[in-house]
Amino acid sequence: MKKTIGHRGVETTTGETTYKKTTSSALKGAIQLGIAHTVGSLSQKAERDVLMQDFVVVESIFFPSEGSNLTPAHHYSDFRFKTYAPIAFRYFREMFGIRPDDYLYSLCNEPLIELSNPGASGSIFYVSSDDEFIIKTVQHKEAEFLQKLLPGYFMNINQNKRTLLPKFYGLYCVQAGGKNIRIVVMNNLLPRIVPMHLKYDLKGSTYKRRASLKEREKAVPTYKDLDFIQDLPEGLLLEADNFNALCKTIQRDCLLLQSFKIMDYSLLMGIHNIDQASRERERGGAAAGDRVVLEGPVTPDQRRPQAQKSLYCTAMESIQGEARGKGALDSEDHVGGIPARNAKGERLLIYIGIIDILQSYRFIKKLEHSWKALVHDGDTVSVHRPGFYAERFQQFMCNTVFKKIPRESADTHTFCKNVVFFISWISRSICFWLLIVVKSGFSRFLMRFAVFSSGIQSGKPDLVPRTPPLVDNPNDEGNLSTSSLGSTGVSSASPPLR
Repeated sequence: MKKTIGHRGVETTTGETTYKKTTSSALKGAIQLGIAHTVGSLSQKAERDVLMQDFVVVESIFFPSEGSNLTPAHHYSDFRFKTYAPIAFRYFREMFGIRPDDYLYSLCNEPLIELSNPGASGSIFYVSSDDEFIIKTVQHKEAEFLQKLLPGYFMNINQNKRTLLPKFYGLYCVQAGGKNIRIVVMNNLLPRIVPMHLKYDLKGSTYKRRASLKEREKAVPTYKDLDFIQDLPEGLLLEADNFNALCKTIQRDCLLLQSFKIMDYSLLMGIHNIDQASRERERGGAAAGDRVVLEGPVTPDQRRPQAQKSLYCTAMESIQGEARGKGALDSEDHVGGIPARNAKGERLLIYIGIIDILQSYRFIKKLEHSWKALVHDGDTVSVHRPGFYAERFQQFMCNTVFKKIPRESADTHTFCKNVVFFISWISRSICFWLLIVVKSGFSRFLMRFAVFSSGIQSGKPDLVPRTPPLVDNPNDEGNLSTSSLGSTGVSSASPPLR
């Protein structure tokens, strides 16, 4: 075995990734067989409300390599597949508009794609071929904590579907070779079809929060808090509505995480620079994330009938569902990102989500915080008590990372609106006088304009100038011609009627 990170390693002979000494190909095959069986058997159960006991149910099925009455034959080693809280997770999938056939098609119809940049957690990440779902291996403590979290997660999803927290669609366990490999199925935050020019993992802490030299050598490195402060000191500029919606969502999510005593979570953020991508296409160069895009096919399958995307899972939907589509985007691939700009004025699309929420403030974490606080400023280390962590996280995101578009831009917009209004008023005035010329004749226009001008000079302008009254018969003072009427229909120079 080559160098391992946690339970993840690489076989020396084949170069294939392993997890707890199980090859990646065998693990992917077991996952697809297990999910296909559990979703199929779940469809035979009647729809009903979720009960409290549903959160602790665990179903198990054995998959021998030669097959059985319930399972198909396969060319992997024998394994057992466990499904946690199947009824509860079925409810979660329904809440996000995921039909059982779509779930099966995405995860089981095409081979799963292993991400080549999994991070330093020691986990393995798979993505479905249609870019919808992420499958991540989790540790025993994390899976156990998620089981305990399910009732509260159920309550939160009912109250608030628009959240930056992970959307959990399933929790499973593959028992192979005497090892338990626990996996969780979630929504995919960073679509591979959109090249990410920058990627950050932000916690709001500064102690050792800088990407390593080895990380910087990757095609799309994941930078950290100090890198963001150095690279983007002006932050990311958002429209006022999107900024307020984003900060409100972060505040609500942090309050929930604090109530569950969760800390050490991160904001995963991918930034797609629209203007930079346009320049790269013009000069024929490859965009700065094409190697990620080319990891697997993301083309729609024509055989798939009316595939339905998960609801409330894009970055824009997560903060403000009704704002989806605000701001014209150049390509359909850009749908779902939050429009923003950098200090240079370049157009950006931001894809974000809160990750790693399965770390509770246990005894080990308390010891870690105490030890780091002895050798460094305790308020700058990532591990901290949940209340302080949530407050620091919010302050960093809404004051340093994301900012409202400056007031000068809003003033310029108001000035432009005033200029347009003034030009429109001038145009209407010119049209009004031209209409008088056409209807009244040029000589009468000059007469009216002279009366109007004399009124202005005297300080009492007659807004509707009148012509002198014309009397058809001077001897008959009561017989007035219609031309003697002003705009109000009453002569201003006629003698009183007897």
